[in-house]
Amino acid sequence: MLILKDICFARNGKIILDNVNLTININDYVAITGPNGSGKSTLAKIIMGLELPDSGQILFDDTDITKYSIDERSKLGIAFAFQNPVKFKGITVRDLLNLSAKKTLTNENICDILATVGLCANEYSDRELNTSLSGGEMKRIEIAGIILKQNKLTIFDEPEAGIDLWSFNNLINIFNKQKEKNNTTLIITHQEKILKVVDKILLLEHGRVSYFGNKDQIIDQLIKADCEIKGGNFYDCCR
Repeated sequence: MLILKDICFARNGKIILDNVNLTININDYVAITGPNGSGKSTLAKIIMGLELPDSGQILFDDTDITKYSIDERSKLGIAFAFQNPVKFKGITVRDLLNLSAKKTLTNENICDILATVGLCANEYSDRELNTSLSGGEMKRIEIAGIILKQNKLTIFDEPEAGIDLWSFNNLINIFNKQKEKNNTTLIITHQEKILKVVDKILLLEHGRVSYFGNKDQIIDQLIKADCEIKGGNFYDCCR
């Protein structure tokens, strides 16, 4: 269980998160959505330890992790998939997957996990994680690594950003499969298709929790939200 108590965060005099209180239960599958600038990515980074709150408390499995480092949180089973995955010169896809699995994978293992994210092992396993890979390829490889880790809590920061239509459809399939495994998952998204995959929706507005609960009670309202205001829509209505 993840509990956030009175989380506040500000930068350069601007309040980004304002007394956020939230309880994420084991096996919750949650989409975090809301207008641009509502604090979604900041909230995710605070949960992962990429940012520390100005005040408030974070509990994970009854442990106070408010001041824990990223490594300490990772060891507890929290993982973060970046909106723009980090590229590593000299490290291959095989290396990353072995590190994620904490063991040396067989070619068959690598083939199976890459197939899960729509990639061919023969073409990708020995490629470096560098600029030769597209954003969509990097995202799928990062997701493959996260799946191997079998984390208690996984956070995806706008996984649909910058990927092509085929990759996006494959991403939906991956999220459906992850949902079947009952992993606790948080997905920052504006995409209607992803909102329909999850069980719960967390709506942030002006740094506050505007709604948190069953998706069926709010998804129609989000879809009908004013899509004509650029940057203020809850999902990309011009898809």
